[in-house]
Amino acid sequence: MKVLLLTAEPVDEPFLRAALGDDLAGAEVLVVSPALNDSPLAFWVSDSDEAIQRAEDVQLETVERLAEDGVDAAGDTGESEPMQALQDALATFPAERVVIASHPEGERAYREDLAADAERRFGVPVVEAQVSR
Repeated sequence: MKVLLLTAEPVDEPFLRAALGDDLAGAEVLVVSPALNDSPLAFWVSDSDEAIQRAEDVQLETVERLAEDGVDAAGDTGESEPMQALQDALATFPAERVVIASHPEGERAYREDLAADAERRFGVPVVEAQVSR
């Protein structure tokens, strides 16, 4: 099974197993970390260097954690808008399932209806799992 994992902070194999259960066995995972800006002002003045670096660090750490536990994973950074990051990734990685690591608040919180919109728009089952802080 091909799984696309969208996350703005590092997650590990137990997190992904909790979201997918036995479907994780033998899965090929693409980790995409959107380059979320800390503030609307940073977005509007195109000061995205920090956001891109954080996204790169998140996807690298997540891929490393998953690989350590035997999960076949690769990673990439994504656009600052999570829906666009999903669309871009799905254009080259035909995922059979999407897992969105959701965040309850703060700069890493996605809009509330992201999972439902993504499932409708892309026709791929979406699982939303909350990251504990």
